[in-house]
Amino acid sequence: MTEVLRLEHVSKSFGEKQVLRDINFSVDSGEIIGYIGSNGAGKSTTIKIILGLIDEYDGDVYVFGEKAKGTIDYKRRIGYVPEVSDMYDNLTAYEYISFIGMLYGIDSEKAVSKAKEMMEVFGISDALYGRIHTFSKGMRQKLSIVTGMLHNPDILFLDEPLGGIDANSVLVFKEIMQGLKTMGKTIFYSSHILEVVERLSDRILLLNAGEIVMDGTMEDVRKKRSDSTLETIFNEVTGFNDHKELADRFIASFMS
Repeated sequence: MTEVLRLEHVSKSFGEKQVLRDINFSVDSGEIIGYIGSNGAGKSTTIKIILGLIDEYDGDVYVFGEKAKGTIDYKRRIGYVPEVSDMYDNLTAYEYISFIGMLYGIDSEKAVSKAKEMMEVFGISDALYGRIHTFSKGMRQKLSIVTGMLHNPDILFLDEPLGGIDANSVLVFKEIMQGLKTMGKTIFYSSHILEVVERLSDRILLLNAGEIVMDGTMEDVRKKRSDSTLETIFNEVTGFNDHKELADRFIASFMS
């Protein structure tokens, strides 16, 4: 396997708040990385730094062996599916796909043809000529997945990609991820749905308060934590053990 991504001593602050603290890890081709942590732990910030959406940070990021800061060529080889996509809502899906294809140098006819087949898999091809502002959350997210993968990226960054998507499509999505891994694609997957992360990931990176506190395969993680589920391990490492008590307080509040 070939190293495709490396972070060295990456730190980031917003004002006086330090969000990332000396982040170090590397990723090889064909790996599915589960990048997990509580809200505010720094997951999305890490991804945006790698993508070049945040360019003021300490440390170094290398993508495909080249330093990412100040370069854009590597972006043609990466894909990104965010939790909430900013789309041009007045465009039709056809127009939006053509636009995304143009950004990656893909002929409009080819881009739409590829996208239509991918949309058929997710059951939304009938919406090809519909305006995006009429789409449900799940339809928008499916379109985001399609356009994020339209240019056949070597690394795919997924930041809570399954919001609003129906159960059948989630199953299809899991199979797609496994198929891409077999092809040697690298997937960097961030999600709060720990069951999905556990099933998909070859390796888990757990971020807590801006620091990586766990890095290993699911097998390694389980051995260190008495064969626990990822959810249990997550709670142990982050020190969150009050979920039952908090749930009881919530129920008591609305019952009063």
